[in-house]
Amino acid sequence: MLEVGNSYEIEFSFTQEQVNDFCKISGDFNPLHWDEAYAATTPFKKPIIHGALIASVFSRVMGMEFPGEGSVYLKQVSEFKRPLFVGTTYKAKFEIVSTNPAKHTAEIATQVFELERGKLMVDGFASALHTELF
Repeated sequence: MLEVGNSYEIEFSFTQEQVNDFCKISGDFNPLHWDEAYAATTPFKKPIIHGALIASVFSRVMGMEFPGEGSVYLKQVSEFKRPLFVGTTYKAKFEIVSTNPAKHTAEIATQVFELERGKLMVDGFASALHTELF
């Protein structure tokens, strides 16, 4: 049973090939994500990962690991505080902050930290429904 305070963590990173594949899947070919020469002219100095690709980590965890299979991902709010880059390892953290057993829902804090420096990169929350776990 899931309860307030339950948490989950996962480390992840993306390659440039995965970012390029996401360009093809999403249709977002903004050169900021794949063109090193273009990105070098921006404040970021190198290509950054799509925010939606980062959010896909939340989707994977919510649907497969925490709360897990059978979950319905109802809502995600994310604030991207810093750019994320390929080849860097990040840690996604999830913590249940409230539950509503009558509606079989939970509010879950979702955060991404750069693993090496511990800097908060993405801050937000999600809502999930799971009839078997609450």
